[in-house]
Amino acid sequence: MEIFHHFQSTIIKNYLLGSFIAVFGVGSVFIFQTLSLKEEEFIAMVSIIFLSIVTMFGFEFLVYQKHIRPIKEVYIKKDPSIRLELLLTAYQQTERFPLLTVKRIMFPHFLGLAVPSTLLTVVFIRGGSLSIPYSYILYAWCGAFLVAILHALIEFFLTFKACHNLQGDLIRKAMERYGVDPSNQSTLFISLKQKILAASLFLALFPILLFSLASQIRLSITDSALLVDYWRWAGALILIITVLAFYGAILIFKSIEGPVKELVNRFEKVEQGHVAPAINTYTDEFAHLFSGFNHMVEAINLRDQKNLQLLDQFFAVVAGTLDARDPYTAGHSKRVAEYSVMIARQCEWSLEDIDLLNKSALLHDIGKIGIRDDVLLKEGKLTDEEFDQIKRHPVIGEEIVRGVQLTEELLPILPGIKHHHERMDGYGYPDRLKGDEIPVFGRLIAVADAFDAMTSDRPYRKGMPYAKAFSILQEGKGTQWDKEFVDAFLKGMEKASGDTRQTG
Repeated sequence: MEIFHHFQSTIIKNYLLGSFIAVFGVGSVFIFQTLSLKEEEFIAMVSIIFLSIVTMFGFEFLVYQKHIRPIKEVYIKKDPSIRLELLLTAYQQTERFPLLTVKRIMFPHFLGLAVPSTLLTVVFIRGGSLSIPYSYILYAWCGAFLVAILHALIEFFLTFKACHNLQGDLIRKAMERYGVDPSNQSTLFISLKQKILAASLFLALFPILLFSLASQIRLSITDSALLVDYWRWAGALILIITVLAFYGAILIFKSIEGPVKELVNRFEKVEQGHVAPAINTYTDEFAHLFSGFNHMVEAINLRDQKNLQLLDQFFAVVAGTLDARDPYTAGHSKRVAEYSVMIARQCEWSLEDIDLLNKSALLHDIGKIGIRDDVLLKEGKLTDEEFDQIKRHPVIGEEIVRGVQLTEELLPILPGIKHHHERMDGYGYPDRLKGDEIPVFGRLIAVADAFDAMTSDRPYRKGMPYAKAFSILQEGKGTQWDKEFVDAFLKGMEKASGDTRQTG
């Protein structure tokens, strides 16, 4: 509701400012500086202008209420489930609002002022309150028409800018509730070329036309005694016209500069890795540019999604290949990854960290590729030399994965591979790290790896029951394993066991 109030207050503020400039600025100067009026004629002219302005505002207010109603209905409804048709209608009306503003100025605004002024002027001329030729009414129509076009031009660009945020809000509402982007169904197109040509042409001709019209009136009533004041009047009028023309040119430039800056900012964000679509609220050539940008973003996101899927499949295939080398540990890497993810979720890690942890756990034993079969697959007790070879697999694994030239985003998976056999008391390997010196991925994967190793069958022993493995983990808290991760693992397993019983 706040964004609608801001939009409406901006429209009204722009309109009042434009009307003040057009009617009281250019119009009043045009009339009172061009005509030589006596005191009673001056009062009559002020009365005509005042009554005409009241009539103009009345007609224009009624038309404005009609134009704003479809938009207002979206924001005054208390029901959060607004119909899609209502949102689409409101968006289309907002999109057309700059053109509707032009229509309001050229019809109820211009005619609401010109028609009553003409009728009142005729009445005052016939009544003797004004002593000006009837031909001046035609001049007044021409001047009012020129001023109305200038006013409409200014209002068009100001309203176009004011509608931008409101269109964005309506697009977000439709996307959040119905997954529909109203801008994709837009049929309105106003060529940027047409806008610039029309505005530039009028701004070039407006000062000449208005000055010529005023000069025609002024010179027709000028005598030799008034020639001294002519150029003073002409200078003031030219100054006002020039300032207005310059302001209009700035508005045209701003209407182009805004979307260009927005596109540049969007591309800079893409370059920084923030790939997000832009809200397309334009109805000129910029609509095609923003649409093309959004298609590019969709293609980048689709490519990244496919790359992530391929990467996940690669990690799973590598882990499966490693496990297949030893039939007695088949599925070990996958289970360790699942246990690790469960622990991380219990600790409320972010989805990004959980994804990296999963990759690290899948590859935690990849270094065993570098261990000879006669050592790795030996069924009996290992000699000290053979065990030393086994203890090299974390370092070998880290070297293998680092050699793939990982992206910066994937580098955090390396510590989990290298340090999943460290102990909290410092008696682990390969670096005999202690406590918090051990990277967090290494401390967490160590718990999951130990539990699966204890409960899996080996050629030389049967896997122990879960209860006994739980007890060993409890006893090793703080010495062999991280207390927080052991507790999180046991809590997760208890929860999983309860869920299984309920399902059964």
